Amino acid sequence: MKNKFALLALLVLFVTGSYNMYAQESDSIMPEETTTEEAMIEETTSPATSNEEMSSSFHQIIKQKFIEGGPGFMGIVLLCLILGLALAIERIIYLNMATTDTNKLLNDVESALNSGGVDAAKEVCRNTNGPVASIFYQGLERSNEGVEMVEKSIISYGSVQMGLLEKGLSWISLFIALAPMLGFMGTVIGMIGAFDAIEAAGDISPSLVAGGIKVALLTTVFGLIVAMILQVFYNYLIAKVDSLVNSMEDASISLIDLLVKNK
Repeated sequence: MKNKFALLALLVLFVTGSYNMYAQESDSIMPEETTTEEAMIEETTSPATSNEEMSSSFHQIIKQKFIEGGPGFMGIVLLCLILGLALAIERIIYLNMATTDTNKLLNDVESALNSGGVDAAKEVCRNTNGPVASIFYQGLERSNEGVEMVEKSIISYGSVQMGLLEKGLSWISLFIALAPMLGFMGTVIGMIGAFDAIEAAGDISPSLVAGGIKVALLTTVFGLIVAMILQVFYNYLIAKVDSLVNSMEDASISLIDLLVKNK
């Protein structure tokens, strides 16, 4: 531990010493023609300028890079992000509202069956939100036709509810695939434009090539960022849907066992 502190102290001293040497060298390179008053003005204004540059927020940097990338493909990539996030937020709200306490619902249905029969149990399911309650209601509707019909009804309506849970996920996956593709397309078109500029100038200028390549690569960077953000939401939604489907299957088996016991 002492060795680590000693190394850390040496590193701090080295960094501060290098910074002081750099500051002294930068002060010594002041032009001879500048007067003492001008030097004082530069010394007082340079820290303020550096502080203003350092205070530029991350939002401003992103905005600047977005403008440099060009409004064409960058706008389409941004549209993919907005639409994908809108769908993801809507699905998150819907899935959270569809989540129910299956144990409590089973207990309520069992109590209703014991006290008021099938009609009372259907009333409990009717007053409960979520796909599990809807599946219970469809199963109880066919309870007078036998357990096999109840099982078939639960399986059929469970497929319908699963489709409702997965609604919109295909569009999110489309935006995940589309955003980097648009970024790569913008990069290719930007590289073509850079080579066209080189051909028109008749000379390979480093500034011309570097500027064109930087603008071309910005679309790829933003496309990959959009894809990564949407991928996180997509994986969360897939895990949420799988959890709800497992809960629906377990609750359906418990309902069939409950109906067999109360037959």
